[in-house]
Amino acid sequence: MATAIKMPQLGMIMTEGTLARWFKSPGEAVQQGEPLAEITTEKITYELEAPESGVFHPVVGEGDVVPVEELIAHILAEGEPAPEAPKPEVAPPATAGKARAVSSAGFQAPAPEGVRAAPSARKLAAQLDIDIAQVPPARPGGRIVEADVRAFAEKVKEGEAGPAPSGLPKPSKVIPFSGMRRAIAESMRRSVASSAQLSFHIEVDMTEASARRRELSKKSEVTLSIADVLLKACAEALVRYPQLNTVLVDGKVHFFDEVNIGLAVALDEGLVVPVIKDVQDKGLEELARERDQLVTKAREGRLLPDDMAGGTFTLTVLGTVDGFTPILNPGQSAILGMGRVAKKPIVVGDKIVIREMATLSLTVDHQVVDGAPATGFLRRLKQVLERPGALF
Repeated sequence: MATAIKMPQLGMIMTEGTLARWFKSPGEAVQQGEPLAEITTEKITYELEAPESGVFHPVVGEGDVVPVEELIAHILAEGEPAPEAPKPEVAPPATAGKARAVSSAGFQAPAPEGVRAAPSARKLAAQLDIDIAQVPPARPGGRIVEADVRAFAEKVKEGEAGPAPSGLPKPSKVIPFSGMRRAIAESMRRSVASSAQLSFHIEVDMTEASARRRELSKKSEVTLSIADVLLKACAEALVRYPQLNTVLVDGKVHFFDEVNIGLAVALDEGLVVPVIKDVQDKGLEELARERDQLVTKAREGRLLPDDMAGGTFTLTVLGTVDGFTPILNPGQSAILGMGRVAKKPIVVGDKIVIREMATLSLTVDHQVVDGAPATGFLRRLKQVLERPGALF
């Protein structure tokens, strides 16, 4: 009996993925556990393994954009005919040329009005408000792909199909608002629209914590960062204030004993948030090693779905500014932001002294977290960081 393979959901906010490439050819034998396909999303690249052994029969082509849980291939028994694939969605005449998320059976799918185009190309054309029938394929008579749409869009932006908005100078460059940047924007809009975000700020003396961190780094095989100290301190405070270690799902607040902290990592193309799990049970050096591994994987584009799943709280550190107001990850109840650690004059007793200071900014979903636990969490965090013996 044929085994159906569907587009996997590789994250809470994923709605579709791109079938970047197949590792097997149609009709080729495949063994269970063998790499079968490379799937890309706005955030990660994922290697899909064959769930069964048999004969490979693809349903979508390389470059196609497919919704989560839609059929992408079959694994057949030897000599078994391929099941009849469902007919693809067809855009109504009023939207001819617009994108269809579901690709057709086989490796090619005719677009409306006889235009041969990859589903991903039709989708991109719809996003850019381009009539795909006007897009020339790179190879005469060939199928239109995303690269063709992007090339046509660049020509449009350069002025071939209309001027820039009135009053603006000619842009030096215009790029589509897509990929990771678009995914981040949609996530942030959803976060703001679905939560009541309230922020609190507090200044913390990091002098002793910074000194201990530098001292331990000299003795350790791994260099500790200020983020590692914050991870451990946040876990301690979250155990005391569990209201902040929650996720709101379908009108229900889920509390957790495990503290899984997502750490924001900036990339050239956007932001990813790999998750360090069970932070409450790990020491600083273990946290530093795991954080270093995840950051390296993020920058090399090697994060797996599990690396970014399961976060119950988020930490973001910007060492180039004094302070900022972070935005919640959708569903989570709290996020902590930290600015740079810098030497400043402060009053201690009746004296002015120079100390290493930092501003912590806590954003909570006021639907779930009231001011008392939020400020209690910050006060506890301040105590732990200013008297950090227990952390080290």
